[in-house]
Amino acid sequence: MSLNRIWAENRAALNGWLAIPDGFASEIMAHQGWDSLTVDLQHGVVDYAAAVRMLTAIGTTDVVPVVRVPWLDPGIIMKSLDAGALAVICPMINTAADARVLADAMRYAPQGGRSYGPIRASFAHGADYPKRANEIVTAFAMIETKQAMAVLDDILATPGIDGVYVGPNDLALTLGLAPQFDPTHRTMLDAFDHILARAKHHGKRAAIHTGSAGYAKTMANKGFDLVTVGSDARFIAAGAAAEVAAFRARD
Repeated sequence: MSLNRIWAENRAALNGWLAIPDGFASEIMAHQGWDSLTVDLQHGVVDYAAAVRMLTAIGTTDVVPVVRVPWLDPGIIMKSLDAGALAVICPMINTAADARVLADAMRYAPQGGRSYGPIRASFAHGADYPKRANEIVTAFAMIETKQAMAVLDDILATPGIDGVYVGPNDLALTLGLAPQFDPTHRTMLDAFDHILARAKHHGKRAAIHTGSAGYAKTMANKGFDLVTVGSDARFIAAGAAAEVAAFRARD
């Protein structure tokens, strides 16, 4: 299933985050009811070999496999797609030129310049994957700086950019605020609303990173098309901490 099929149902995709470089952990996450799961190659402790194992584990379900690449590097974008990712989130897209590089790496000619070699993707998504690839992959440009906000319309107008993904922490830093999950500061909320409105104006998708189901629901109700809630690492830490605290408080 691609993100487009989820959106055709007129609902926001619920996205989970994978920072632990382990196939079994990813398989457990994939069986919990998410619409999509993102393998984080930027801030997680995941390398490419681990990412392939994680994508393979996700492939035991209908969950949409997504990769956040470390940086704007066509090589890793193409390798992520070849490994089976159906969407790529690229950090720090700050200019229309950055957006063009991302878009070009995402699709085969004539729409783009992706090199042909779907080594795992053709097994994961069917023998006809190369014919469908340009239609079923999704390119998300991360908007997380004042510089990107200033040229947001140019980024959104770039052919081949399917949507934008709000990175709240870096965006907060560049706006002079402390990074935090689920911000309530008016400056941040106005920035979210602006990004969402411009994305809708251009007919593009808008996604956002959140730290709780409640905040994610609020963002989905606003109109965001994909909302990320938590990560495998945070869920382990929170669950373990809760049990330890319950035991310590037994008396």
